[in-house]
Amino acid sequence: MSLRDRDLISMQEARELAARAAEAQRRFAEFSQEQVDAIVEACAAAARDASESLARIAVEETGYGNVADKIIKNKVGCEEVPRAIRGMKTVGIVREDKEKGIVEFATPVGVVAAIIPCTNPTSTAIYKTLISIKARNGVVLSPHPSAVKCIRATADVLAKAATRAGAPEGLIACMEHSTMQGTQELWRQRDVGVILATGGSGLVRAAYASGKPAYGVGPGNVPAYIERTANVRKAVADIFAGKTFDYGTICSSEQAIVCDEQIRELVLEECRTQGGYFLSAEEIRKVGAMVFRAGSHTPNPEIVGKPATMLAEMAGIKVPPQTRVLIAQLTGVGREHPLSAEKLSPILAFYSVANTAAGIELCARLLRFGGAGHTASVHTQSESVAKQYGAGVPAFRVCVNTASVHGSIGYSTNLFPAMTLGCGALGGNITSDNISPQHLMNLKRLAWESRRIEHRTIPADRRLSADAPPSADARAAAAGAQPRGAAASAVSPAGGSTPAPAVAAAGASVAGAADRAAVARAVQQVMQSLGIPRGAGQAAVSVPALAAAVQAAVLPSPAAEIVAEVFSEKSKPAPAEASPPAGPKSPAAAPNPVPEATPKAVDFVSESDVRMAMRKGEKIHVSAKAIVTPAARDLANEHDVIVESPRN
Repeated sequence: MSLRDRDLISMQEARELAARAAEAQRRFAEFSQEQVDAIVEACAAAARDASESLARIAVEETGYGNVADKIIKNKVGCEEVPRAIRGMKTVGIVREDKEKGIVEFATPVGVVAAIIPCTNPTSTAIYKTLISIKARNGVVLSPHPSAVKCIRATADVLAKAATRAGAPEGLIACMEHSTMQGTQELWRQRDVGVILATGGSGLVRAAYASGKPAYGVGPGNVPAYIERTANVRKAVADIFAGKTFDYGTICSSEQAIVCDEQIRELVLEECRTQGGYFLSAEEIRKVGAMVFRAGSHTPNPEIVGKPATMLAEMAGIKVPPQTRVLIAQLTGVGREHPLSAEKLSPILAFYSVANTAAGIELCARLLRFGGAGHTASVHTQSESVAKQYGAGVPAFRVCVNTASVHGSIGYSTNLFPAMTLGCGALGGNITSDNISPQHLMNLKRLAWESRRIEHRTIPADRRLSADAPPSADARAAAAGAQPRGAAASAVSPAGGSTPAPAVAAAGASVAGAADRAAVARAVQQVMQSLGIPRGAGQAAVSVPALAAAVQAAVLPSPAAEIVAEVFSEKSKPAPAEASPPAGPKSPAAAPNPVPEATPKAVDFVSESDVRMAMRKGEKIHVSAKAIVTPAARDLANEHDVIVESPRN
């Protein structure tokens, strides 16, 4: 079969698997929470039973890591992940906030395109499949070409278990002919809702460029800081456990030890005791050239996931047979110091610093060199140092007093157990989370009205004006009619019944203090909109109702007096009109005063005033001229909060 044939076959396979998974997912989306959970548990149990055989196939096929540690990684996927998602709601209503009037419904994204790496193939396949189907998605696995056999075997175990538990056939699938062209064709399928991209930086960048939503990862150049108060023996043991776990194939394994100068000799001795071999300057050069080939900034695939003794032999270095980790004492960070980068094998850099501040600065440099946003660790007995370190380093998972690899994947910490670790904006990813089912579903929100809106129309010839015309409710209030939605009325100065006021948009022009000029402009606008001529008398409209029409939410309580005075002036005949000589200016009509009472009546009530009164269990006494916003009036009527004080 030619390379071109393989590409074409791979692309066709991607289309067919995505279509089958989409059809199965549409049926699966109708399953109940109990049905979904039963299928997840069945898949997890099958993977648990096959953990050892899958681990063995993975090591034999890829040559990376060791069987014992791969079994543990598989169990993180089939034991820790199900435990973490057990009880998680992913069907129907998942949250309800009655106070805010919001209900959230879970909605699956469709088909998940899951890219599986060769370093952690079976464990990542188990993990991605379980979180995908928990969120009611279909999943198509796209395996790394060097790990197709073990990933397909894993997918087969999971798919058969799911079908036996009642899942539609085709819900879980895996590509057999794996090429980059086939993977990209999978991304392009309409039914693929999201990409889970775990792999090299080039593959992750390609996933982001696909045009589909994608969760990617970044490299991890993890520093481990040993502060002077740390339990040195445990700290070194934890670091070596993380560095040698599956021979360093997980990106969150430690890459450098940084310790305080005061305990440097103690740390060096403990490293030697626990199986660390310190390289000479010449050996550092040899190992650096072996790990990073000339012109390359990524580790040589031949050294990935190999034990320290094998690495030493490959570099032509003689080390004791009990050697667990090769350690290079370095003086700087950067490309002139190759072993200061991520190495994906049991090789550590080593530094010492004067104090915590210097340790944080050096660890930050290591992360920025090749692991920004990923993971860091600190060993200390000081909580304040741990917090200072956590706040200071550019990593989104900071593990305290534990191996960074075990802590970051949620094995030795309470982080969500995951094999896809987001690096946030620092690492070029959309999230800094450990990816879970909640990232693979969308939330539909049902939201009830919580604030009344104004019903108004802005004419085209006034679209550039900041002074909006009054709403229909405001015009009705100014004319003495019952505004829409009003549930109660206030007593007018003339003794009649006038509807509760609506807050008019015309008042927007007086959003600051109620100065006479601003109120005059608002009054003129309302009069014009209602067709009230300048010569009309005050009997044509109720002054408090007119005040309501021009009332913006922030006008002070003397609004009615100001409006009455301005309206008195506006009611005079225009100078150009033929009319009898004007008599002496009559005083502005004003509402009858409400006698002082206990409690004192107020002239303006907002929604927040009503809510405060409800919290205190009090009533709000309002004067006859009181301005009450519609939202306040509705809420007050519902809870019987407002009491209208009798007029004198």
